Amino acid sequence: MNNLNSLDRVYVAGHRGMVGSALMRKLGSLGFSNIITASHSELDLINQSAVENFFKTYKPDQVYIAAAKVGGILANNSYPADFIYQNLMIQSNIINSAFNNRVKKLIFLGSSCIYPKYANHPIVENELLSGKLEETNEPYAIAKIAGIKLCESYNRQYGSDLGIDYRCVMPTNLYGPGDNYHPQNSHVIPALIRRFHEAKINQHEFVDVWGSGKPRREFLHVDDLADACIRIMHLDKETFSGIVPQMNSHINVGTGEDITIQDLAKKIKKIIGFEGDIRFDNSKPDGTPKKLLNIDLIKSFDWSPKVDLEQGLISTYQDFLNN
Repeated sequence: MNNLNSLDRVYVAGHRGMVGSALMRKLGSLGFSNIITASHSELDLINQSAVENFFKTYKPDQVYIAAAKVGGILANNSYPADFIYQNLMIQSNIINSAFNNRVKKLIFLGSSCIYPKYANHPIVENELLSGKLEETNEPYAIAKIAGIKLCESYNRQYGSDLGIDYRCVMPTNLYGPGDNYHPQNSHVIPALIRRFHEAKINQHEFVDVWGSGKPRREFLHVDDLADACIRIMHLDKETFSGIVPQMNSHINVGTGEDITIQDLAKKIKKIIGFEGDIRFDNSKPDGTPKKLLNIDLIKSFDWSPKVDLEQGLISTYQDFLNN
């Protein structure tokens, strides 16, 4: 990788989450030893003065923003105020404190839910703000869009004079070790893993899956995302700005392949060894009918995903059993 300096002080915000812990593993494997972390009890990222003092004290050279309030359809629908407020505060406090303390290199992690509900597929980066968002996660999406525009605005205003270079990565649906398996507030893969596992243990006759099973989703293993983030962080500025525009400067990260929820459920059922039936609950919302990212931009930086979905699901189930 270009410009990789393993002596840099690297702050990973949200280091205990699924994405943050994947970044920690990858940074460690690359020889980074000066990694700065803080748990929620040590640093409340919603508290502006606490974040500012943290940056003044530790003076990182690089920042990865993997901290966020996240959840599935039910959580987004149930706590819209929490999702927009907490995410706006977390990212704004970190980005502004990074700027105030002369951090020039930063990665902001968003989500593919920033794109319109009926975007053209596969979704290219310039589909952003071209249409209405999906209703169930609009507050979260708006917060993430604000984070992109915050980074872009600092780059535009201070990039030339102060060397500010804040980059934004938009991953598709993530899964992998360290995921959240909460029965109500988890995303689709961990929710299905837990549901099928409990049905197997309790010898249930069937498992209920939300929605029709027809929506198509793309899934990226979190270790592939960590690899992409570190690659993007260390691309030299000339190479990066020669390909990525100043506006809509975020980069999609995915696999370029999708699968129906129905077929995903069948895969997970087989891996777990549940022998009952699957029932689709059409009274529950489907969310966006299709969400597949165009990944041509990141592929132009010589990156491609390495973890096959089947193998990724097997290792993720093993992580669930272990933890």
